[in-house]
Amino acid sequence: MKITIKELNTFSREFVIETPWSEVEQDFNKFSADFSKKIKIPGFRPGKVPKKILMDRFQPSIEAEYVEKSVNKYYSKALEEKTITPVNQGSVSDIDFKFESHFNFKVSFEVEPKIVLPKLRKNAFKIEKTVYVTDEVDIDMAIEDIRMRNADIQTVEDGSKIDDFIICDLQEIDASGVPIIGEKLETKYIKIGQTPFDGSNQDKLVNLKPEQKVNIEIPKGEDGRLANYELLVKNVERQVLPELNDDFVKIADPQSKDLEDFKDRVSQQIHDAYNQKTEESVTQQLCDAVISKVNPEFPQSMADSYLTHMVNDVMGRNQGQLDIEKVRETYKPIAEQTLKWYLIRKALVSDQSFDISKNEVDRFIEEKKTENPQQEKEIDKFYKKPSNRERVEENLIEKKVLAYLTEFAKIKDVKIYTKDLRNKSEVK
Repeated sequence: MKITIKELNTFSREFVIETPWSEVEQDFNKFSADFSKKIKIPGFRPGKVPKKILMDRFQPSIEAEYVEKSVNKYYSKALEEKTITPVNQGSVSDIDFKFESHFNFKVSFEVEPKIVLPKLRKNAFKIEKTVYVTDEVDIDMAIEDIRMRNADIQTVEDGSKIDDFIICDLQEIDASGVPIIGEKLETKYIKIGQTPFDGSNQDKLVNLKPEQKVNIEIPKGEDGRLANYELLVKNVERQVLPELNDDFVKIADPQSKDLEDFKDRVSQQIHDAYNQKTEESVTQQLCDAVISKVNPEFPQSMADSYLTHMVNDVMGRNQGQLDIEKVRETYKPIAEQTLKWYLIRKALVSDQSFDISKNEVDRFIEEKKTENPQQEKEIDKFYKKPSNRERVEENLIEKKVLAYLTEFAKIKDVKIYTKDLRNKSEVK
């Protein structure tokens, strides 16, 4: 098989594949024999039709099917021989099959770009590292949230209060108070004080008991116009928070020794969460900085593939309820940025000979089991799958690449006080 490679442009290549009959004959004869088993000719058993009769009657069909089934095989051989990995589906053209002579065709395809890495110097990247300064209020809020998640729901008869839940029917009414047919919402859960059941509505909803009725105004439709509703109370429920004591701690966090230990653990979790946020920000800045410096070009087919994968994932998670064109538009720059980072990271791994050993993966898994001793068996089972171990390798490689880039970064600490974040949130 003769393979000629043509460079059409930066990313596009073309194979001209020429195969003499001597290399095709055996494969073609086997295909013909298999073909004869599928046909019926009076006087002959399937598979026993003489070759001359078979070719006289079916040669065009045999050749057409053979070409269709064999193009990819010879194309794959050519890729393997030239050690080329295309990034898209090859486009076949100029098929020239001549019985007892040759089998020639062309395939055009795209390849990954060659990334030229710049010589990095000290302080090549300027990074802002956010240092979050927390306080006791953060701990109190986190504990209050845990109490809320562990609250009992009790039915109350003494009248509703702010933050209570009302189970009700909502019947839309016209200006004269007549119910509008077909506009009834049954057994709805609403929370007093939560939009749109705040403001003037909130005042009307306080001190209500089952079977009582009250008229309220709430937005309706995409335009948000206010509509009149008659609210019929069916039940009132109240969250009763557990007392903050050692008994509560045993339920909320069995690993805590007592209330003080529980508060310390909550504090540590808050710090860990903010540290994770900081790490993600630094990582993103590093990636963006190196992408900006290298700005690699790429074949459009790679970008399309990345984008299609992202869009399919988003559409799947949302049961296809989104506008696919808007999703594609939103994720196009994200897909391109992700692709650029993939290409740069791959080049860095090759340039710096980064590698991950089996021991490093095993060590990572052991750390996971130490952190979650109660899930040791599940963790072992999970990481027995090669694909999951490969994912660990990828993550560890990523960390090595980022650690390497950090050596060339000038990092400036920027303090942010969580109390300021809370104040901004309250203003909004």
